[in-house]
Amino acid sequence: MPTVVLMDVSLSMTRPVAQDGSEEYQRKNLAVHGLNMLFEHMASNYRLEFTALMAFSSLWELLVPFTRDYNALQDALSNLEDYDKTCFEAALNGVSNVVQQEWGSACPCQLQMTDAMENLEELLRLSGGDGEIFTVDGQLCMKSVQAMFGKLIDHAYSPFHAVLHCGNLSSDVQVFPRPEPIIVDEEVDPMPRTVSSDLEIVGFVEIADIASPPVISRHLVLPIAVSKDVDEVGTGATEEPEEEVSASQMAGKSPNFCVLLHGSLKVEGMVALVQTGPEWYGMLYSQADSKKKSNLMMSLFEPGPGPLPWMGKITHLGPVSEAAENPYGEDDSKSPFPVQPQVKRSYAQNVTVWIKASGLQTDVQKILRNARKLPDKTQTFYKELNRLRKAALAFGFWELLKGVADLLERECTLLPDSAHPDAAFQLSHAAQQLKLASTGDSQYAAFDHNIVPMHTDFSKSSTQY
Repeated sequence: MPTVVLMDVSLSMTRPVAQDGSEEYQRKNLAVHGLNMLFEHMASNYRLEFTALMAFSSLWELLVPFTRDYNALQDALSNLEDYDKTCFEAALNGVSNVVQQEWGSACPCQLQMTDAMENLEELLRLSGGDGEIFTVDGQLCMKSVQAMFGKLIDHAYSPFHAVLHCGNLSSDVQVFPRPEPIIVDEEVDPMPRTVSSDLEIVGFVEIADIASPPVISRHLVLPIAVSKDVDEVGTGATEEPEEEVSASQMAGKSPNFCVLLHGSLKVEGMVALVQTGPEWYGMLYSQADSKKKSNLMMSLFEPGPGPLPWMGKITHLGPVSEAAENPYGEDDSKSPFPVQPQVKRSYAQNVTVWIKASGLQTDVQKILRNARKLPDKTQTFYKELNRLRKAALAFGFWELLKGVADLLERECTLLPDSAHPDAAFQLSHAAQQLKLASTGDSQYAAFDHNIVPMHTDFSKSSTQY
C-alpha cells in the first residue's frame, strides 16, 4: 500500500526541546531526523513502496507526489518552511484528495499521527479499525524519537524474506508488500494464519486451466541477490524502463533459480502452484508492466485444501505422465477441469434459508394469511407452520417460535364475530404448541415432530403432517 507522510509545519513545531547538556533542537528537527531514518530504511529495504510527502498547517501542500525516489523526499525535508496553526481537518482532506486522485477510493494507506489521540483513535475506528498510532515514550528527545520510528519500521516496513523451493532448486526472495496475517472466520477457534518463510512449489498448470481465480492479495517476488540495475529496471522498482535487461543482469553474475522460474513461466504460459503454509496455497506467474518489463508475481488463495473448486483438492493433483491416459488428449483438445464431484449434488431439496430479513418476514406473513382463512386453509396453515418451526429449531431460533406464537394469539383476539368457531381453537392450539417448542424441552422441541390440527367437533377431519 502507498505511504503518505503528513508533516506539521505550524509554528508549534519550532518550539525548542530541552536537552540535558547537549545541542538544542526544535520539534521540527526531531521529526525531520525520524523521517530521514525512515526514508533511509525504505531506500535500502522497502524501495518498492510509493511514498508522498505533504506539509500542513491551516492549509496543506503536496511537496513530493508519490515516488520511489527517497533522495527527493529527503531533499524536501531539508527545505521546509514554517507557517501558522495546526488544522488536522484540512490536512486529512488533503490526504484524501491526493490518495484518491492517484490510487482510487479503495486503496488503504499508511498514516500515523501522534497528537489528539482520542480523535485519531475514533478516526481509525470509523475507517475500519485497521491502523495503529505510534507515540513517543517518555521525554521528547532524539533517542525517544528514534525509538518510535524504529517501532514503526518494525511494524509496517520490515521486509519479508523467504526461500522459494522447487525440488532441489531454491532461491532467496523478498515478497513485497509483506503478506499480512489473516483470520479464517469459518474455523471454530480462529487463529491468525501467516505466510511461511519457506515457499514450496508443488506443481505447474497451464494458465487456461487456472483462468482468473479468486485471490485475497497479490505480491511481487524479487530475488534478493540482485544488482542495482535489477531494482531499477528488471523488477519494475522505478519508472525508468528505458533498457531491456537480460536475466543474467537481473540476478547479477550468479545463476538464480528465481530468474529461471520467471523466464520459464513467461515463455511457457504457465503458472506455478506454491504452498505458503499448512493447507494454504497460492500461484506464481509472470505479469507484464509494459512491453519491456515483467515481474514475477505471487497471488494468495483463500486458505483451505481446495481453494479453486474446479480443480478439486490441490493435494489430489499430480503429473500428467502418471495418468493412465493423457487428460488433455493427444491433440490437447480436452481438459481435465473442472473436476467432476463423485456424488452428484441435488439442488431440489426443500430447505428453508433466511439470508435476509425480508425472507423471514415473507414466511411469517404467509402463515398469518392462512390463519385468517381458517378453517378453509387448515392444511396449508399447518404445513407452513411446521416448515417454519423446523427451520427455527435447526437454527436454534427459539425467539422466533415465541414471537410467532404471540402473533397467532393476537390474530385470535382479532377474529370477527362472523369467524368460524374452529378458527379460534386452531390458532390457540398452534400458539400453545409453538410456545412449548420455544422452551427447548425435548418432548415438544423434537425436530421430526409435527404440530397436527386440533380435533374439534367443528373439524371435518384431522390430518397429521
